[in-house]
Amino acid sequence: METLLALPYPATVSFVFLFGLLIGSFANVCIHRLPKKESVSFPGSHCTACKTPIRAYDNIPVLSYLILGGKCRACGQKFSIIYPLIEIAVALLIVAVYVRFGISWEFLIYTVVCSALVIITAIDYEHKIIPDIITLPGIVLGLGAGSYMVGPVNSVLGFLVGGGLFYLLAVLSRGGMGGGDIKFIAAAGALLGWQKVLLVIILGATLGSVIGLILMIAQKKDRKSQIPFGPFLAIGTLVAIFYGEDLISLYLSTMAI
Repeated sequence: METLLALPYPATVSFVFLFGLLIGSFANVCIHRLPKKESVSFPGSHCTACKTPIRAYDNIPVLSYLILGGKCRACGQKFSIIYPLIEIAVALLIVAVYVRFGISWEFLIYTVVCSALVIITAIDYEHKIIPDIITLPGIVLGLGAGSYMVGPVNSVLGFLVGGGLFYLLAVLSRGGMGGGDIKFIAAAGALLGWQKVLLVIILGATLGSVIGLILMIAQKKDRKSQIPFGPFLAIGTLVAIFYGEDLISLYLSTMAI
């Protein structure tokens, strides 16, 4: 870590970006395998069409995709553009975390969290689920990391407020709120505290309503259509991580006026 801190700032940012690309590559594995309840470690990366193992030099994030033209070297099967986009998205988020928090415990914690948010967004969008294998460890991480960052009382309150509100909503709506969403917001509340989890809920609900309305107007969805809530909660969580304190302070100062 001392060596990293001794590097010039542009070099450090570049190193963090490359590190983020590697994390993004692993995120792609999780996105592809977790919904199928497959191991993320075995077997190694392989073409889903011909099952040929992908060699290390063909598995370099983004670069290999560009060199191979987005195709499998063995069978020519096209790979989705989503793969490099996920890698870049994760890398940019991790760079943003570094710029905001520097090399710190917060950097390590939010690197894991932001990567998980990208995975959750992609899986929930595609499969309409948020796997327990992400949310349940997320609750444990949230309570542990949250106790360090916002204090144990605030962390537990955030867990109860977030999870409690969504559980109540699920009961009142008779299943309108999924179990994955409940566990997600409970984990977010444990990590961020009760004030920021309310911000996440407000932002997620507002964004979800706006997007839902736009889709209805465009006649792509109707009132009975299922729109995944996880991506909107993920965006709300990211906003709370980077700007939560500023937004809450602005709200409180506005209310005081």
